[in-house]
Amino acid sequence: MEEKKLHIYNTMSRQKEEFIPLMKEWKKDFVWIYSCGPTVYWNPHIWNMRAFAFADLLRNIIKNVLWYPTKHVMNLTDVGHLTDDGDEWEDKMEKWARRENKTVRELADLYIWKFYGYLEKLQIDKFDVMCRATDHIQEQITMIKTLEEKWYTYEIPNDWIYMDTSKVEDYWKLAWLENQERIAWARIQNDNKKNDTDFALWKFSPKDQKRQMERDSPWWVWFPGWHIECSAMSSKYLWEQFDIHTWWVDHIWVHHTNEIAQSECTFWKKPRVKYWMHNQFLNLWWKKLSKSAWWLVTVDDLEEKWYSGLDLKLLYYTAHYRNFLDFNETVLEQSKVQRKNLIKKVSKAERVDLKWKNYKEIANELKTEEWIKFFSDCLDALLDDLNSPKLLATINSWLKNPNTEIIWIIVWLDKQVMKLDLLWKNEKSGVAEDIPTEITELANQRLQAKQEKNYALADEIRNQIQSKWYNIKDIPWGFEIEKI
Repeated sequence: MEEKKLHIYNTMSRQKEEFIPLMKEWKKDFVWIYSCGPTVYWNPHIWNMRAFAFADLLRNIIKNVLWYPTKHVMNLTDVGHLTDDGDEWEDKMEKWARRENKTVRELADLYIWKFYGYLEKLQIDKFDVMCRATDHIQEQITMIKTLEEKWYTYEIPNDWIYMDTSKVEDYWKLAWLENQERIAWARIQNDNKKNDTDFALWKFSPKDQKRQMERDSPWWVWFPGWHIECSAMSSKYLWEQFDIHTWWVDHIWVHHTNEIAQSECTFWKKPRVKYWMHNQFLNLWWKKLSKSAWWLVTVDDLEEKWYSGLDLKLLYYTAHYRNFLDFNETVLEQSKVQRKNLIKKVSKAERVDLKWKNYKEIANELKTEEWIKFFSDCLDALLDDLNSPKLLATINSWLKNPNTEIIWIIVWLDKQVMKLDLLWKNEKSGVAEDIPTEITELANQRLQAKQEKNYALADEIRNQIQSKWYNIKDIPWGFEIEKI
């Protein structure tokens, strides 16, 4: 099989490019990736989870198909993200902590824990570094001081310290906006700002108010702006330049544009990021889904209707990450049926002792040109800018007459890349023979509690099971238990 190369769409150039690691210039083939993470004031909804599934798919291809060593970093925003992206109003964490009668730290701890649970339900591995903004205040202060020393900042008394965007010659290079479009995307109108696009690096706390998350600084009691945390933490864990940055398309014009400006001005290194990758929205009833919307849908909501996180993950794969995906129960049901059919077909084959191999080693073990072509077609889909719909179409077309070797390839793709849990020992039961009766009884009690919508009791029983060193995972037809 010929050598395969990954091509990805770079938002900066607005075209697909061959992926070549930034550090290859120094003869070091490793890949650094940064993905924006959640603001942990509430459960992530299925709109959020699409971005994490996309980032996971990207990492799996680079790490498990191309066999590059990777380091993937994600931030957890627990301070500084205001209720308006234009540096206005109050911090989301402070607002929702009052709503739930918790401290901000308690709120953040709760929803970070829930976020980890959602990753597990979609079989998204935790990222190599998952860093909290509040644990990196000093890095943010250091970065702001550097910008100040280089004369990129100015202060509005009793308000914010701002980044002066007029001093950034190529400020709009990621956004590709013309003058009139720039006006439309400019942040809040503030008579004291030098430029409409100037953005906050940190905000002074009002003297007559006490915020839970404010900090002492060399200047005044303050709390950081939203953008500075990503620059500070990515530079700590991935150096001053790295390979790939991912997140939603709506971050192109504000968050990522500002991140580039403050980072490149701090380090005087370009490009800050070699490849910018952005995924498109998931629409519910043709509307962008947001945490503040009344039509909020989470993975927990889907499980109440007997859908699993992996049914949702397969639905994500049915659309290219750069395309809109319309969500409703009809398409989710189709995804559930499709995944169940895949499980049935895969489960008919003999079990294969899979080894951790890259695609070249697998190709060398395939016995016929036909099977080599199938594997090549699957890889071509994945490496063509993560074309997951084409991959699914290829798999489905070859599964009409499956054989052991085709199933072997699909299982490898599933375990290394898609992670849809297609290979079940027993489709109707997720309980292994060595699971104690006590644990299975608890699991059945939890299932009954969920059916009765007694979620507090269900969570309590889950904790009991975990305290006995077992994990329980919900599936459409019940549950699966495994030893920790």
